[in-house]
Amino acid sequence: MATVMQPQPAAAPAGKKAQQFVRFAFYKATPSWRELSPQERAAARSDLVRVVGEAAEKMILRSYSTVATRADCDFLLWQVSYEMDDLHHLAAQVNASAMGRHLAMPYSYLAMTKRSTYIDHHVHADQDGQRMVVRPTDRRYFFVYPFVKTRPWYLLSPEQRQALMDTHIRVGHKYPSVKLNTTYSFGLDDQEFVVAFETDSPQDFLDLVMELREAESSLYTLRDTPIFTCLQMPLPEALEALG
Repeated sequence: MATVMQPQPAAAPAGKKAQQFVRFAFYKATPSWRELSPQERAAARSDLVRVVGEAAEKMILRSYSTVATRADCDFLLWQVSYEMDDLHHLAAQVNASAMGRHLAMPYSYLAMTKRSTYIDHHVHADQDGQRMVVRPTDRRYFFVYPFVKTRPWYLLSPEQRQALMDTHIRVGHKYPSVKLNTTYSFGLDDQEFVVAFETDSPQDFLDLVMELREAESSLYTLRDTPIFTCLQMPLPEALEALG
């Protein structure tokens, strides 16, 4: 099945850094999709599921629906690989698929894994800052948004930034039901980070974000929208929701 995480390589390929490329590709069905017959839509869905299933043999792939949560996109493919070429190949195959001609991509974010510089004194089983290898869970809800700091943040001393992040991290550790995935986009995309949270409790995530808004570090947030609330589900089910 295209939406089942494939076994993660134990280490990066020879000669490669132990960092992964991470892509968040959000798709939207175009008006032409609803002009197709039920039979044509079924065939197109099957073709896309085949394409994604083949790609999942080489990389981590998870599918999510945003039909109930966003008006501007319908589903997300979360992609993780040590090779940028894998991401490119999947994008090209989606474009060439029978369903691809009826899909727009209103949002796409590219990032890489990287060890956090703020976690030396903060060890936590599920929210640590190593994050060199993405390990998705089966949690139902996935919250994603691009993130940009203000320029004054980077003018603070390392000690000042660490003190602010200590509070930020302590707040996060109060919500162990929420797993954080932070990826880095410096020089790769328009944003600086893409943050993604996995949880079975959207209530906990709501409380976490509210509490983080009160932390001093939030003064240095330039942009943290759009925010995507995604429901994890098999790709065939996510595509069925398109009608």
